[in-house]
Amino acid sequence: GDPVMIAPYFELGSLQAELVIEVEIRLWQEDESPTALVADACRAWGATTLAIDPALPFLFVDRIAKSAPGMALTSGAPAIDGCRMHKSPAEIALMQQAKSMTLEAHRRAALILREGIRASEVIRFIGDAHRAMGGQGSTFCMVQFGRGSAFPHGLPGDPELREGDMVLIDTGTTVHGYHSDITRSYVFGTPNDEQRRIWDLEKAAQAAAFDAARPGAPCESVDAAARRVLEAAGLGPDYALPGLPHRTGHGIGLSIHEPAYLVRGDTTPLATGMCFSNEPMIVIPDRFGIRLEDHFYMTDDGPRWFTQPQPAIDAPFG
Repeated sequence: GDPVMIAPYFELGSLQAELVIEVEIRLWQEDESPTALVADACRAWGATTLAIDPALPFLFVDRIAKSAPGMALTSGAPAIDGCRMHKSPAEIALMQQAKSMTLEAHRRAALILREGIRASEVIRFIGDAHRAMGGQGSTFCMVQFGRGSAFPHGLPGDPELREGDMVLIDTGTTVHGYHSDITRSYVFGTPNDEQRRIWDLEKAAQAAAFDAARPGAPCESVDAAARRVLEAAGLGPDYALPGLPHRTGHGIGLSIHEPAYLVRGDTTPLATGMCFSNEPMIVIPDRFGIRLEDHFYMTDDGPRWFTQPQPAIDAPFG
């Protein structure tokens, strides 16, 4: 049927300025119930089941249930994920633009690093760089030095950079709602032998994951390929440290994390238009971590990189 949009009355002008498709708009005033309008629409359609976006806050799911007693509520994930999982060429082009911009922001950030610089200064710089290139600033930005890099989502505080520190920067932006999410890891100064060895293993694991991403293969096979490289080198097994503490990758698009996932147990077949991060991070507990994160999209012939992986620990941008 035709789409129905439910919105606050005072937002009508802004909504109409944004809409690019024809919809029926049903409005509520501030002292009225929007979920009652949802229930009314369902009754008008004769619907007995309502599929809910799983990202909708429970507050609204609960209110809908109370407004529509007897209505069966179910997850709309199959429909939503089915639409989002396979990107069109236009969507891939938007994601390519976002990722290219973020890689350039990374490159520029590496040029400002100096002894004593604080993570907060680098974060501000990257946000400004994203905006200067036409992005929406940074949708997120994590900058970790030294020991902080051993924690997948970092440590709180505002560390200062020191000679010999591992630098781990993970950031992204959006272009027309489509996300980028790229991580680079390198050393400020001269890498020591252990940093080089672990970085080379990370590079090999990322490459193995990419090579395993063949059309029709289950998503979990990509994760398994990365782990085989690490386990052969004595890391892990599974999620044990030192090793890889999280999944190898996630889907990306209008959400920064969306199905399918490159993780054991996800048997979704890889297919044209799917887009994934490839980030089999290695953590050496309480010392340092290395994550190389680039993204690829599936074609009929196999995976293609959005951004070329980091070539070397001491040449992060070639």
